[in-house]
Amino acid sequence: MSKQIKKSLYIMVFGTFFGVLCSTLMNTALPTFMRVFNVNSSTVQWLTNGYTLVNAIMIPTSAYFIKKFSFRHLFIASSSVFLVGTILGAVANSFILVIVGRMIQAIGTGMMMPLVNVLAMQYTERSKQGAVMGIIGLAFNFSPIIGPTLSGVILEYFAWQYLFILILPFIIVVVLLSIFQLPQIETKQNPKFDTKSLITISFGLLFLLTGFSNIGQSNLFTFNVLGYTAVGLILIAIFAFMENKASSPIINFEIFKHSQFTFATVINMLIVLTMYGNTILLPLMIQTILHKSPLVSGLALLPGAVLTGFMSPVSGRLFDKYPIKRLVVTGVLIDIFGTFMQAVIDVNASVLMLTLGQTIRQLGLVLILIPIQTHALSSLPKEYISDGVATFNTLRQIAASFGTAIIIATITMADKIMTGSTINQSTGIQAGFLACLGFLIVAFIMTFKLDRPDFE
Repeated sequence: MSKQIKKSLYIMVFGTFFGVLCSTLMNTALPTFMRVFNVNSSTVQWLTNGYTLVNAIMIPTSAYFIKKFSFRHLFIASSSVFLVGTILGAVANSFILVIVGRMIQAIGTGMMMPLVNVLAMQYTERSKQGAVMGIIGLAFNFSPIIGPTLSGVILEYFAWQYLFILILPFIIVVVLLSIFQLPQIETKQNPKFDTKSLITISFGLLFLLTGFSNIGQSNLFTFNVLGYTAVGLILIAIFAFMENKASSPIINFEIFKHSQFTFATVINMLIVLTMYGNTILLPLMIQTILHKSPLVSGLALLPGAVLTGFMSPVSGRLFDKYPIKRLVVTGVLIDIFGTFMQAVIDVNASVLMLTLGQTIRQLGLVLILIPIQTHALSSLPKEYISDGVATFNTLRQIAASFGTAIIIATITMADKIMTGSTINQSTGIQAGFLACLGFLIVAFIMTFKLDRPDFE
């Protein structure tokens, strides 16, 4: 890897760290926003799953933009958009404006994320890809875990606006570094953009997520749930048909012919779904059931976050040395054990026990996330890397967004069925942990399909 590529990678990882950080920065603050703006749990969750949904919509377009424009121009544009969204969030005086600011932030992040992966995979030799992806893991896997801890600390001493204000100086530095330090890495392609397909998949995901988000708040057999879900699924099916016929598809379905990419991507979706769901469950458990402060709920995530930061580069190097199946099976088993600990904890549990379960979970997660992503992308021929990165990250963000909606719906439905009450009951939160456990068991079964890339 040349010095030029290394410099670009460091700047992009630094910027992307803050973009991905903001995906979970609001999780600890959800009870605060519910109180300040007088909104319910289904509405407030759009601060988190709305952010990841916009990421998911933006990322597919990255394959087109990466082929058409230089890394330098794309990163300057995406980090500038993120800056605008952060400023809007900082000055917002209504919940709607906070949501809009978050959506604009998400547009910028949705472009930054794939740029980092494509740059790393295209310009790193195969024997060192794991180590490089381990460094990138600091942005992709450490930052969403540290987000709730940071927000807990911020909310203890400052108003909620500082969740945006304290990010501003770092993003300004990122924009300036991008303008004055990023080298020009030109592209020689000139693809066409499929606008109709992008509009179709965007509305499909929006309707589907809306249907999921309304579970628990509306009757299952109403348009608010079943109707939105059905419309979303129909639009997604139409999108798949359009992509198969398109000459320049947004998502190149040829990549799914590589079975190792497909298996690794599905396993990653299941893991990410539980990871993001858990960052909702723990703050709710600690703040609403144990009646502790946002600071305490944030600190409960800190040991696991520190472990993730330390182990991310290590897990990347482990990928270069050991079989992928051994790493992922070990990681999923550890994650299952930590999740089981959380699922059996009752209302009299201590924060220390919850923290221990979360730390064990993070050890398992960090052994999975970097190796599984590196394995998925290294299973593709080089000409498919940009398509693979866009698809992998899109599906990751969809899993994160729907994970939040599914967990919130599970909590609400379990509370209504078992207690006839609201989200402030422990029954629903324990059901949420059990749902995470179920997804992890499915992921464990799928790990036995992992093997060497099929084209090697």
